[in-house]
Amino acid sequence: MKNKFSTAILFFVLIVFAQCKHGLPSGDKDNGGLFLPDKFEAVVVADSVGGARHLAVNDNGDIYVKLRASYPDGSNVALRDEDGDGKADIIKKFSVYSDPQDYGTAMRIYNGYLYYSSTGDVYRCKLRPGELLPDTATELILHDDYMHDPHGFEHVAKPITFDDKGHMFVPFGAPSDVCQELNRIPGAPGLDPCPELEEHGGIWIFDANKTNQIPKDGKRYATGIRSAVAINWNAAENSLYIVQHGRDDLHRTWPELYTRWQSALLPAEEFFKIKEGADCGWPYYYYDWMQGKKLLNPEYGGDGKKEANGAKYEQPLIGFPAHWAPNDLLFYTGDQFPKRYKNGAFIAFHGSTIRAPYSQSGYFVAFVPFKDGKPSGPWEVFADGFAGRDTIVNTSDAECRPMGLAQGPDGSLYISDSHKGKIWRIMFKGDKSTFGAADLAAMEKRKTTSAHIKTPDEVADNLEKGVVAGGEKIYGTYCVACHQLNGKGDGSRFPPLDSSEWVNGDKKILINILLNGLQKTIKVKGQTYIGAMPKHSFLADDDVAKVLTYVRQNFGNKADSVSTKEVATERNRMK
Repeated sequence: MKNKFSTAILFFVLIVFAQCKHGLPSGDKDNGGLFLPDKFEAVVVADSVGGARHLAVNDNGDIYVKLRASYPDGSNVALRDEDGDGKADIIKKFSVYSDPQDYGTAMRIYNGYLYYSSTGDVYRCKLRPGELLPDTATELILHDDYMHDPHGFEHVAKPITFDDKGHMFVPFGAPSDVCQELNRIPGAPGLDPCPELEEHGGIWIFDANKTNQIPKDGKRYATGIRSAVAINWNAAENSLYIVQHGRDDLHRTWPELYTRWQSALLPAEEFFKIKEGADCGWPYYYYDWMQGKKLLNPEYGGDGKKEANGAKYEQPLIGFPAHWAPNDLLFYTGDQFPKRYKNGAFIAFHGSTIRAPYSQSGYFVAFVPFKDGKPSGPWEVFADGFAGRDTIVNTSDAECRPMGLAQGPDGSLYISDSHKGKIWRIMFKGDKSTFGAADLAAMEKRKTTSAHIKTPDEVADNLEKGVVAGGEKIYGTYCVACHQLNGKGDGSRFPPLDSSEWVNGDKKILINILLNGLQKTIKVKGQTYIGAMPKHSFLADDDVAKVLTYVRQNFGNKADSVSTKEVATERNRMK
């Protein structure tokens, strides 16, 4: 009897020890819809906090999420799991501010403060030990008066990172695609030298503790960077790393030089180690990941083959396929995951909007193994399934889009979604000593077979059915990249055309928008959009009439047609 009792006690102790060893909650049965390497599990912490951008996790496990938009009851969200089941029991909004563009991004914890950003401002507030919500006293660290910038305000988001010496790094994205005098106009040359590089297209360094700074208070740390939302200081290497968004519209602006297939795959999203004084080459050069070299942009005399002085500029550690939208970067320093992940890089690919006529791509989290400050092997698919489907015809078809990354105190990986505001916690539950290639096999297969990740076949994977003509063909050439095949936009930067009050409204206004472009904030169906639309005055009157008629009579719109004469009248009036 005594032996049986002792055995039962021992069994109980072993169970308790096993549970305490990892202290991790159970994953959801379907891993929250995610596909992960073997022995990893995921639990959905919160299902719908609102369009989430970056996030941070405090030492006690509290989660802080930056919302894209500003709300009267708070533009950030704080979450706490009180019972340890992995699910948020308390969800509270905090921090009210005004943001005319609704493009907040940053959420980082640094030296006991919570730093976050609206479109143009970086704020901080003090974290209070034991309290979920931070101190209500908010300090303005940086103010960017971007609305009065003469160059425009594309790529205006304010992601941030910090070193160990009290410095805050802030990218100032280029307010154009490739520094043309008339932005995104087919065949238009680029400006040389590019005037935008004086105050944009790079990374600036600021005092992390000084309030009320403006851009001129910062020091330019690096240049030639079009747009970097994924930025992180790697403490193990004491170095800054970014993954930048490459340029757009190679086929639309230079159809004689680039096919639609080439435009879907080029140029690369570049993963850089950034040293002070680095020049990554924008707007003069882009990186062709298939050729493995920097090439001269066509706006500066390139033809898809010319290297010119490309080798003199900073070369990427990795060139990822085009338009995947790298929106966060995290170097893993925890001990929960197997050793191969230690100090490696996780990258959240938010997903493309301009890959038509091929499947939109990205929408997954990649992992890059690291050794001695550089990749030690090919990139891998770590987490997939966010979109809820394989082939993604329109960006709006994706159920979720991975946006932010954060590491918990126990080594769990947290991922935010910008569409619904879903938050996942990813945990490892296996034997770290036996984890290997077999556990990665299924994810490796997804890299070469999934329509939204693999390199598409130029013919077999073309999603356009048949030959389109008239307004539909013009729409497919010049409009689909932003507004999508279904006319619903991307739900973030580009407004919907379906059942839009702008499309169904005054024809004169619509004609003028297409001819003159748009550089102001507008509201469409109740949502605010930056309105950075290029001029299309290069289109003939007949083509303008055709494409506007197509838009006004499709996507749920039932407005009357636009005539060539009406377009000509508005064009002449402009003159």
